[in-house]
Amino acid sequence: MNNTADIGLSIHKLTLPGNLNYLCKHENKSQQKRMKHIILTALLIVAVASKGLSQQAPPKSQTYSFSIADCINYAYNHQHDVINANLDVTSANYHVREIIGQGLPQISGAASFTDYLQIPTTLLPGEFFNAPGTFIPVKFGVKYQSNLALNGNLPLFDPNYIVGLQGRKTYKELYERNYTRSKIDVNVNVTKAYYQVLVSVEQLKLLDANISQLKQQMDETAARNKQGFVEKIDVDRITLQYNSLITTRENAIRSLALNYELLKFQMGMPIENELTLKNKLEDVQLDVTSADAVNDSTVYRNRIEYNLLETQKKLNEFDLKSKRGQFLPKLSANGSLASSYQNNAFTNLYASSFPSSYIGLSLTLPLYTGGQHLYQVKQSQITVLKSKNDLENMKSTVNLQVSQSRISYINGLQTLNDQKKNRALASEVLRVSKIKYDQGVGSSIEVTQAQTALQDADNSYIQGLYNALVSKVDLDKAYGRIK
Repeated sequence: MNNTADIGLSIHKLTLPGNLNYLCKHENKSQQKRMKHIILTALLIVAVASKGLSQQAPPKSQTYSFSIADCINYAYNHQHDVINANLDVTSANYHVREIIGQGLPQISGAASFTDYLQIPTTLLPGEFFNAPGTFIPVKFGVKYQSNLALNGNLPLFDPNYIVGLQGRKTYKELYERNYTRSKIDVNVNVTKAYYQVLVSVEQLKLLDANISQLKQQMDETAARNKQGFVEKIDVDRITLQYNSLITTRENAIRSLALNYELLKFQMGMPIENELTLKNKLEDVQLDVTSADAVNDSTVYRNRIEYNLLETQKKLNEFDLKSKRGQFLPKLSANGSLASSYQNNAFTNLYASSFPSSYIGLSLTLPLYTGGQHLYQVKQSQITVLKSKNDLENMKSTVNLQVSQSRISYINGLQTLNDQKKNRALASEVLRVSKIKYDQGVGSSIEVTQAQTALQDADNSYIQGLYNALVSKVDLDKAYGRIK
């Protein structure tokens, strides 16, 4: 309401445009008054609407220009899975502190207050009162009682606590390595999405080049048709190809926009933000030396998946030790400092106290538990054996992945090189076909077929380029080069 009033005051201070003042002067007073009221009301509505639109305007999107490394680093700080994995590391640190705290003195306080509405009655043998064979009811105690106590306990020997201390670093290491795996997965996904955008841009460049030269050819053919040198069907063939290329280009533009959104999604970047890419396809090194053979017998040690299984195996071994520790005794020190208050009058309850205190040791030793601990140990032993089997299987899996990724990369490079040659050859065939057609020794069908062959070669080149880039990422992941 205040904003509207302010707008109204400011409008009344405005000077009406010259034409409106002129119209108002040439009307009678009632008409002038009515016209001014209509004008001021309209200005008020426009001002309020403008102010509302300005207040509700959406925030401007941010603009970024990123290389591949920039995109990956951005994803490390914003991607959902990486953030959660980092939170798990923080949570693991707190859990380690929790384990340490279990071995520190445990101190607790206790307080109680009792109001005996009826003091308990105790039956004493009548012999105490020279009335043998009977029981005399006697009430002991006072109406109000209160107790305050401070209790403490300190574990001196607890096998589970000892094993927990031994395994706390391994427990933390598990989540740290899981965090590393999340970063590696994000690195791979972001890199592939980045390459997909670069390939889509390259596809648009090829389409634009083909459309440009096909448009020129279509115009020339149409001009010759008007002069009577070529038939109408020749124009139709080229027009059909041109329209098809235009549609393909429009589809490629939409796919490029979608690929940008996919890249931003993999990075954890809001879709509405603007993103431009610094790297070009020329910056990506695609050479066969990347597939040089490595020591396959030890490459698995570079893989985070194997490291995670190693850590899990260690934790399972600590769990086995903890289960075995259940057969051992537990020793703890304990003590208490207490004060008791008793009185029949509530106002004098805390006038005097009766303190007490003690310290002592507690020893517990499991003698028979129905075989539960024994079977728990056997289950943990099986879990450790399964962990060993998982490690051996991971070695074989990594070696197979290395072989597959190396072959896929080498095949991808060879296919890409062949597609480059085929594209150059198709371009040359089209050039020769045009020359023959211009000189009257070739047909329009031959030119159309050469143009189609060039488009097919372009599509094969684009697909081969993307496959080679993706296989390079998979190769680096298989070798454990991505950290």
